[in-house]
This record gives sequence, structure tokens and C-alpha cells, in this order.
Amino acid sequence: MKTLIVALTAAWICFVFNFANGQTTAVKVSGRIIGNNKSPVDGATVLLLTGKDSALVKTALSNSDGSFVFANIKNGSYRIKVTYIGFQDYSGAFFYLGDNAVVLPAITINTTSKALKQVEIIAQKPFIEQKIDRTIVNVGASISNTGATALEALEKAPGVTVDENGQISFKGKSGVMIMIDDKPTYLSGADLANYLRAMPASQLDQIELMSNPPAKYDASGNAGAINIKTKKSKIRGFNGSVAASTGKAVYWRTLGSVNLNYRTGKVNLFGLAGYGVQNNYRRLDVSRTYLDANRNVTSSYTELAYFHPVNYNPNLKLGMDYYVSPKTTVGFVLTGNISSGNNYNPVNSNLRDATGKIDSIITSDNNTNTKNYSGGINLNYSHQFDSLGKVLTFDLDYLKYDNHRNQTFFNKTYNAAGALGAIQDITDNLPSDIAIYAAKTDYVQPLPGKAKLSAGVKTSYVNTDNAANYFNLVNNVSTIDYNNTNRFLYRENINAAYASYDQEFNRFAVQAGLRVEHTDVSGHQLGNALARDSSFTQHYTNLFPTVYFLYKLDSAGSNTLKLTYGRRISRPYYQDLNPFRTILDKYSAFEGNPFLKPQFSSDYQLMYSYKSVFSIGIEYNPIYDYQVEYDFQQGTTFLATNINLGKRVFWDLEANLNFNPTKWWTFSLHTELNHTSYQGQLIGSYLNNSSTYCYLSNNNQFDLSHGWNAELYTFYMSPATDAQFTHISREQTNVGISKKVLHNKGSIKLSARDIFRANFSGGNITNIPNVIATYHNDFANRSVTLGFNYNFGSSKNDKKKIDAGSAADNEAGRVRN
Repeated sequence: MKTLIVALTAAWICFVFNFANGQTTAVKVSGRIIGNNKSPVDGATVLLLTGKDSALVKTALSNSDGSFVFANIKNGSYRIKVTYIGFQDYSGAFFYLGDNAVVLPAITINTTSKALKQVEIIAQKPFIEQKIDRTIVNVGASISNTGATALEALEKAPGVTVDENGQISFKGKSGVMIMIDDKPTYLSGADLANYLRAMPASQLDQIELMSNPPAKYDASGNAGAINIKTKKSKIRGFNGSVAASTGKAVYWRTLGSVNLNYRTGKVNLFGLAGYGVQNNYRRLDVSRTYLDANRNVTSSYTELAYFHPVNYNPNLKLGMDYYVSPKTTVGFVLTGNISSGNNYNPVNSNLRDATGKIDSIITSDNNTNTKNYSGGINLNYSHQFDSLGKVLTFDLDYLKYDNHRNQTFFNKTYNAAGALGAIQDITDNLPSDIAIYAAKTDYVQPLPGKAKLSAGVKTSYVNTDNAANYFNLVNNVSTIDYNNTNRFLYRENINAAYASYDQEFNRFAVQAGLRVEHTDVSGHQLGNALARDSSFTQHYTNLFPTVYFLYKLDSAGSNTLKLTYGRRISRPYYQDLNPFRTILDKYSAFEGNPFLKPQFSSDYQLMYSYKSVFSIGIEYNPIYDYQVEYDFQQGTTFLATNINLGKRVFWDLEANLNFNPTKWWTFSLHTELNHTSYQGQLIGSYLNNSSTYCYLSNNNQFDLSHGWNAELYTFYMSPATDAQFTHISREQTNVGISKKVLHNKGSIKLSARDIFRANFSGGNITNIPNVIATYHNDFANRSVTLGFNYNFGSSKNDKKKIDAGSAADNEAGRVRN
């Protein structure tokens, strides 16, 4: 492997310097804009017009040194026009462009003789924007995101659902890769859900949804990738925003955040801080009926559990960009998060005989204390060789997770007459330590003929250390429970390289990429007084092609057809490979599977679009070695684990509609019709089922004038099946109203979520021999929130730094405690 890394690195260095130094520059027009005081003008709009009829050819913005460039320009007669607020418009003389580049004399623009009154332009971003390779959700455009968490804002994104266990699905598919600012979260399942619950939605700028990411992105994630982008100002001087909210569902909760940015000279400093108090509620009803071989009832079990988690969540992000030159930037980003709290979980269970009479009653007082720390540092470098788009970037990342969980399970068993029969007192502490190192570099080389070549390499190393320490407490004497106590060490190294080629023709555009990833994995479960050591290793190399075709059906490009293909992998979550057992309650537990294999999928999509107004498409997505939760009965314990189910086939018909019925009403509709089938061997039975279900989400934004805005949002998902599990339908309606205040720099927002209290989760667990199992969750989603936000400081935009994402674009989504 060392030889492979050295070879890839050497090849990469040769590749970059060959292109950076050996490519010829295309024919171009360049120049420089200065004011009448001879100072360069930054941010002026430069228009390249034809000499024949003054038709617009291209536009550009002048750089901080006043320079501008138009590349790949055909021979002919042209002229330049320049506009800039506070300056008179400039129209230049005609010039001819031949086979050689043209450097124009410095263009001087003069200030206007009349002082301009301050004009504030207020633009409302659309809630949803459709791009060629992704869908963008503008979080702040939704009033009902006031006082919401990042997880709640994510759940409103088109096609995104979150189940009762915190698992995030996209377009009906689980295994989506979650990133924050192009960096992985290194969390999964309930831990990822808790992390996103700790982040206020007021810190978010956009959510990018990519069902088939290009080769630049890690191949992980069967359902594609979701990139959550936090706010970062690009404005000179000192500026920022503050947001605060308070709301009530069953209990009160508060969220607050502050976003600060200071740009002076060559230095840009930025910071983002948030604090939240989450006071949540959950009711879980469980029923299990046990049958004999003739399907006659032999006994039954019912459980009523309440959860009251209270968490305190400060988070911080600090960074700096230093502009070494107009073309070179270095920077760093520091992130930190603390989540501490307590979850009180009383459980009442009844065991009944074949006639339905109570045989015994179990009461449980369960309590969980958590304290989770996470921190990271990113070092980045970017260099723009020229104004044509030739760019080289480097990223180094280190992330650390230090999680602590202490639990107590105090169970009392009573007979049918109410007499106390037995007491069980269990305590545990479950520390988890995760360290992640990643490095990557990317290079972009423009080519003649509206073409572009991109390439990059990446390496990552993950080191996890998880322990489960269980104790039985009898007569105030604590003894180690060696049946459940263990320690699990996991190591993973992934080395990757990719190349991608893009080219645009008159009506046709193509992008083709290939990514190769080599994975080395080792796991070691340490033994104890009762259990022996066990270990495993895995090594595999895979290729992941991606292809995109776009065809314009008319010369204006209003009607387009898009065809895409991509192959992806979903590796097991780190802790899902750990063979030890985690106690959930007296009769429920989860156990890892060291033999769990990666799952592979191929994604085919065909989409027709009319502008950004309407689109309709079909998707086919087969998955092999599908990773899925499997529940079964083992003695008195209802056990959950993860297995590789043979095959899952997914079909999806999708339609989107975005338009303005009136000047004051913006309407967005996303609909899906999905058909999913499953085939594979379970323990004691063979699974062969399928289901068809629909999903829709509708967002309506209303501009009521005089600074008033309103919103109506709703989603609906019909009953569905996921392997063993059948799910009931879910629906939710949110409303909100806002008023701009303080000279339009602030706003007050009032929102209500799940106003009809219709969003519940539940269903059946099938294919368990001689067991009928059902569950139902109530998270008390209905809530009312009042929020306030205020923007302050400078309002002059500055040049945007090149952002290639961090080195850690994948591993974050696979940590589970």
C-alpha cells in the first residue's frame, strides 16, 4: 500500500505540473479597470459585445487589481462596456480579435457628478433552485425554519425523510452521505440525528441535494450526497447576524446563533457560534404476539415507553482566510461541538398468557447521561494559475470525537397479583473515541472548446476505539457482566484517485468521470474472562464510473433532456461491525455483525426539464448486498442486527413544479412515485416482497407587501415497506408569518409545525418466525416558535475564495455509537 500511495503521489505531481506549465493559453481578451483617481476598481461589471449588433457575448467582474479576462473568444469585431454603481457607464471603441490575444489599454471610469442616495435592494431567494447536477434548498427562505434545528430543516428538503431512529433517506433510499460545508460529519444514525438537532437552522445557508454526485465526490452513499452549507459572509469590513428563538411542543426549547465576519486587507476572519437547549418528548408503544406452529397465540408482550431527553448544545466554528496574492489563498477552519444531557426513560411492560390474562408486570426506570465532544481542524490552500479557471487546491483535515454515555437500568418484576418477584439493577459506561485523518488535492484544467479536465487524489485514515462496560448491582455490590462487556478496535484506510472530463457543444454537454478507491479494514474485539479475542480484515479495490449527458431540445436551452449514470458503494457503519451487544431495555438489544459487507448500487436517471419551472424523470437503482436492519427473537430478547440482504430494486418517477401563480405567490411542488422490491435470505425464512408508495412536498411563499411574508408547507408519504418493516403513512403541515423590521435589517417570525398533529411513525415488523410485532412512535412534532434575526455591518461584496471542500468528504457519515 505504501508503494501505491507513493506511485499515486508521484503521478499526481507530474500531472499537475505538466498541465500547469505545459498547456497553451486560449485566445482571449483582457484589460484593466481603473477609476479617475488611477486606483483599480474591484467588482465592476464588464460586458463583451459584438461589433455587428452589440449582442452580449460574455460578462465578467473585475478582480481586486481591476483586471478582467474573456477566454475562448472567436475571431471578430467587439467592443467593451463597463458599469459600476457610483460611476458613469463606459462604452469603448470597436476592436478586432484575430488569432492572437488582445490586451486592451487601461479603461478609466469616472465617478458620477451627483451623489447617489443609499439604495437597499432586498431580494427574496426562492426556497428551491434546480441546477444541472443538484437541487439547492435556501434554508432562510422558509419562514417555518424559524426556531427549527438543522435536522428539521433537512427533513423539509424535497425527497428527504427521517425515520424514528434518526436514519436519513433521500428519494426513498437510505445510505445518503451527509456533509457539512463539504466536510463529513463522521456520525451516523441516532448520533448524526442528535448532532443535527444541536445545530440551529439559523446557522444554515443552503442544503445541496445530489442524487448522483460526480467523480470528484467520494463514492460512498447509495442514495447520493447531501451537503449542508453554513453561513459565511464574503463582505468587506465587519458584518454579521444574530438569531434567537423560543418554542414549545410538549416542553420548551430555545435556540440561538451569531455569525460574524471581518474582512480587511488580505485577511478574512469569520466565526459562527450557536447554543441550544433541546427538551424533547417521545412515546413508544410496542406489541409482540407469540404463536405456535399452528399460528395459535401462546403469549404476548406489550410495552409503553416514554423518553424525555434534555440536551445542552453549544457549537463553534472559527476560521481565517489569508489572501497571499490575488490568485493564492491559505486558510484554516476550527470546529467544536459539545452535547451533554440526560434522557429519562420509564418503561412499563406486560406479559400475558394465551388467554390474554396478565402473567407478570415489569417496571423499568432507565436513565442515560451523555457528554459528547467533537472538534476538528482544516488547513486549506488554493491557487488560481490564471483567469481561465486553472486551479489547484489542497486540504488537510483532522477530526476527533470523544463520546461518553452512562446508563442505568433498574427493573422490577411483579406477578399477576402485584407482588414483587425480582429486581434487576444494571449499570454501564460506553466510551467511544474516534480519530480521523484525511488529505486531498484537486486540480482543474480548462481546455479549448469549452472543455475542462479535473483530477484529484485523496487518502483517509480512521481509528476508532469503543468500549462497553456492563455491571450487575446486587445488594449494593457491583460485579462485571462479562457476557456483555467488551472493547472493539477498528482501523480503516481508503486511498482514492479520480479524473473527470467536461465539454459543452452547441446543444450538447457531456461529463464523464472515473474514481478508483482501495480500502483496507481491520477490526479487533478484545477478549475478557469469558470471551476470546476475535478479529477480521477486509481489502478491496473498486471502480466507480459516472456519466452525464445533457441535450438542449431548442436553441434557447429552455427544454432539456438529461441522462446520468453512476456506481456507488455504502460501507458499513464502523460500530455495525462490532460484534458486542448493546442493551436497549430488559427485553431488547442491538448486536453488531463483523461479517457485514459493503453494498453496491448503480443509478440510472433520465430527466426532462423546462427551464426551472417543470421537470419530470425516471430513476432505476438496483442494490446488491443490501445492508438492512434485521430483527428476530432470541430467547427472551428481541434482538436487532444488520445483515446483507441479497437484492433491492428501486424505481422512481419524479416530477417538480416551480412557478409564480401571481406576483406575490411562489409555488413549489415535489412528487415521487416509488416501487421497491426486496429479495434475500433471513434467519429461518426467505424475504420476497415489494411495495409502491408516493411522496409529495409542497411549499408556498406569499409576499404580502409592506414587509409581511407568509408560508404554507406540507408533505405526505403513503404507507411503505422497507425489507422486514412496513411503515404507516406520514404527513405534516407547517405555517409561518414574518415581518421585516429595523429598516429591513431584522425580522420577527412566528411559525407553527405539524398544526394538525398528523406526523407519527409506526408499522409492523414482518418475517419473524411465530411472532407478530408492531410499533408506534409519537414525537409530539406539533410546536409553536417565535424567532427574531438581525443583520448588521457592511454590505459591500468581496471576491469569493475558491472552495473545493475538505479532505474529509465521506468518513463522517459512518460513525455510530
